[in-house]
Amino acid sequence: MRPLKIIVLAKQVPDTRHVGPDAMKPDGTVNRGKLSTVFNPDDLHALELALNIKDRVPGTTVTILTMGPPKAADIIREGYYRGVDNGIMISDRRFGGADTLATSYTLVQGIKKLAPYDLILGGRQAIDGDTAQVGPQCADKLQIPQVTYVEEILEIKDDEIIARRRLEKGVETVSAPYPCLMTVHGSSPKCRSRHAKNVMKYKYARSKTELRSADEMLLSLHEKRSYLTIPEWSVEDIDADVTKIGLAGSPTKVKSVESIVLTASEAKILTSSDIDIEGMIKELIEHHTIG
Repeated sequence: MRPLKIIVLAKQVPDTRHVGPDAMKPDGTVNRGKLSTVFNPDDLHALELALNIKDRVPGTTVTILTMGPPKAADIIREGYYRGVDNGIMISDRRFGGADTLATSYTLVQGIKKLAPYDLILGGRQAIDGDTAQVGPQCADKLQIPQVTYVEEILEIKDDEIIARRRLEKGVETVSAPYPCLMTVHGSSPKCRSRHAKNVMKYKYARSKTELRSADEMLLSLHEKRSYLTIPEWSVEDIDADVTKIGLAGSPTKVKSVESIVLTASEAKILTSSDIDIEGMIKELIEHHTIG
């Protein structure tokens, strides 16, 4: 089996368990500076799938690609700690406010710069949007086959890869030729833990933006160990059209984000009687919850 070149699309997302009143900016974009962040859960599953293929096929390389603000470098470091070979950040203020259309365009520009590749993996969806659109949009723009809801890689061949998909009412086994893109379902294996040796090796990895505020010790270390410097690509680096990125390239606008917590006074206890059930249905219709 020949080695594969794998790209993993990963995203740093706001921790949706802690959404406060200042979660949105006046322009309708997420105020990421006010929210704690996490590695998107489904993307961690995609990372594990990539690392599993690397374990099975000697010589395979895994590159993690992320788009986000400077602190998204945490995603690259987490990838290094778990076993990826390379990490790339796409970061520029002009990318800010992107919806799925602008995000997929930006990622595709980065992917093209990493070509040739055999397999692109990403999570099914991100918890800050839940649209599940970015992966399929990337495949469409790249004009390559796509397989969604992947749960397990069953067989890896020289010219195709065979996977099991997790569907709503069962499973499906499909094959796809290289290059192809797969989005990974949350039912796939959880990502492995950090490896102690990798943590020691990459704990001082920093992006170019982070190095601007680094001390002399860290700068000296990066001069000696070039692998610690995380590549950071701007609009010009990926030859992006500024009309297709960020807010300018995003037809979707978010009006507001709320964190709704139900209190005891808002809860009702119903019996199984026809009167209670009928009353509940009428109330739901009145509030436009159903109907």
